[in-house]
Amino acid sequence: MRNIKIIIEYDGKDFNGWQKQPNKLNIQGEIERAIEEITGEKVDLIASGRTDAGVHALAQVANFKIEKDIPIEKIPYALNSKLKKSIRVKSAEEVDEKFHSRYTCKRKTYRYVINNSVQGTAIYRNLQYHFPEKLDEEKMNKGIKYLIGEHDFKSFKASGTSSKSSVRTIYDAKVTREGEIVTIELTGNGFLYNMVRIISGTLVDVGIGKIKPEEVKEILEARDRLKAGRTLPPTGLYLVDVKYEE
Repeated sequence: MRNIKIIIEYDGKDFNGWQKQPNKLNIQGEIERAIEEITGEKVDLIASGRTDAGVHALAQVANFKIEKDIPIEKIPYALNSKLKKSIRVKSAEEVDEKFHSRYTCKRKTYRYVINNSVQGTAIYRNLQYHFPEKLDEEKMNKGIKYLIGEHDFKSFKASGTSSKSSVRTIYDAKVTREGEIVTIELTGNGFLYNMVRIISGTLVDVGIGKIKPEEVKEILEARDRLKAGRTLPPTGLYLVDVKYEE
């Protein structure tokens, strides 16, 4: 049995998230269907993590097991010929049978993109969150630094999550601006349900002066979702990198 690792890029706008759901368009199901079409085998496609409806990925990692002896370099071309244009398999490689996209993952990087122009954008409206009020990215960057390290992120966890523990480690966190685009980026060993979107909403409040940068530390320590900011929409969220080695 061959264990195949693929890296996938997708525009999440038209999908009900990664996970298979009956009668709903989803990314996992679309790729599994394509794999079956080219190999004749039903597979269980395992991702590094499940992205929600509307969330995008630049480098989602997934793996599946097949018997068919199709050349590894042909797999991306074959799959892309069967997939919607909003999903692209960027690469494929054969890996050790013990490799598991989810359980062997060491760290992930998520990015939240905010269009901070007054009028917004027509072209990128489904790929950026439009927030017209001027943001102070320097204050936002000061606030996000309080999240680096191992903490209980209960304040930034949406209700309904199945995670037993809300303790996670953030290795790097930063807010940058390039013209009218403000970018929030977080790298950690794992993320809770809606965690990045809630952190981003809290930082927007910092950016407009609603809360002070140092209050992010107080919100974190409160372990109370009601203390944090709004949950921003999925439109601006991207999974950008997945690492399997420290």
